Amino acid sequence: MLKLLRSAFQTRDIRSRLIYTFGIIWVVRFGSLLPTPGVNTSFISEWIAQRGLGDAFNFFNAMTGGSFESLSILAMGVSPYITSSIIMQLLTIAIPALEELQKDGEEGRKRIQEWTRYVTVALALVQSLAMSLGFGSSGYFITYNWQSVVVCVATMTAGSAFLMWCGERVTENGIGNGISIILSVGILSRIPTDFMNLYTTFIWGQPIPIAILAVVLILAVILAMVIFVIILQDGERKIPVQYSQKTQGRKNVGGQASHIPLKVNTAGVYPVIFASSLMQFPVIISSFLGSAKSGDSATSIVDHIMRTLTYTMWLKPGQWWYSIGLIIYIALIIGFAYFYTSVTFNPIEIADNMKKQGGFVPGIRPGKPTSEYLSKILHYIIFVGAIGLIVISVIPIVFSGLFNAPSLSFSGTSLIIIVGVVLETLKQIESLMVVRSYKGFLDY
Repeated sequence: MLKLLRSAFQTRDIRSRLIYTFGIIWVVRFGSLLPTPGVNTSFISEWIAQRGLGDAFNFFNAMTGGSFESLSILAMGVSPYITSSIIMQLLTIAIPALEELQKDGEEGRKRIQEWTRYVTVALALVQSLAMSLGFGSSGYFITYNWQSVVVCVATMTAGSAFLMWCGERVTENGIGNGISIILSVGILSRIPTDFMNLYTTFIWGQPIPIAILAVVLILAVILAMVIFVIILQDGERKIPVQYSQKTQGRKNVGGQASHIPLKVNTAGVYPVIFASSLMQFPVIISSFLGSAKSGDSATSIVDHIMRTLTYTMWLKPGQWWYSIGLIIYIALIIGFAYFYTSVTFNPIEIADNMKKQGGFVPGIRPGKPTSEYLSKILHYIIFVGAIGLIVISVIPIVFSGLFNAPSLSFSGTSLIIIVGVVLETLKQIESLMVVRSYKGFLDY
């Protein structure tokens, strides 16, 4: 990897792309420090702590690189764009007109990308309005009136649109994966704070032997999780495909062997994101409605339900009944893994394309038997990938519940995002090197 990066910096055009990418990252990190006009940013962390929602907002705060906690102009991060992209991807599968547009080539993809931008701005407008009204009604605006709400909504919506623009510029003029890189940099920016929290919790004030043991265990767990994520992200099942020979003129074409690569983690990080969002959405809504302030029996029931949906309450000694939420969380991850893969991978379409091109899986008849075979293999792979996601997601929960470990921005879901983006970025740099020299492909 180091040799690849060194060679990339020695190549002029790739070096320019890397410098451009670093420049955009610097601008984004600087923007995350600029406060939203009219907001008393020093009270946002207090607002979260008072409602016991540090865990509910921890993932979202990590995605924004801490911008949400300080309510900067980039407080919403790239989440509206990610949500918009997911919505458009699902609509492309569900609506035949969009599916045909996507198949139209570059022009169709540009049209869908344009609609994705519009949906991003709309979602950012709705989210910023909800945040402005929620925090304003809680007394965290310097002056709470319609002018301050309009300024806050306009500022945060513009900030989200600016991040979308920065991501697209990195994709076009940088090293690619612009939105993913901005998202990962935000998570990585929280790592020093996370390590300081680990140091304060497990090492500070401990005897030297215990402190050394704690350091070794923490590093071992983090290293093991990183290795496991790399294996999960790169693991794939190769389905062999044989193409029959055809005669075109005086030449015989085809007859080559190939394969269909099916990734073990077919759905990526989306099942965990969907499950986490679905679990935390009622908690966040409840906090804005202020249900925890009332003392009636109905509110007490709601409070217990919210605790069941809050992951820092799971696996707590003496409060095992809240761990029902963990079972729901695991079931949601598995369910979303199957759902997302079913709408993004169509075995029937793949089997039909193989049949049209004269391809077949050895030992399996073309057509319906091939699609049934692919579906059967896919179900096994999805389950294995979902179990891998569950292991990565549950390990931080176990340490938080049993050992009272602090919430970390680079664990669980965030770690999958970071490792995936790093691997994809390295592959992107490698592909840029391959364009210039096939020798680079053999060396790296």
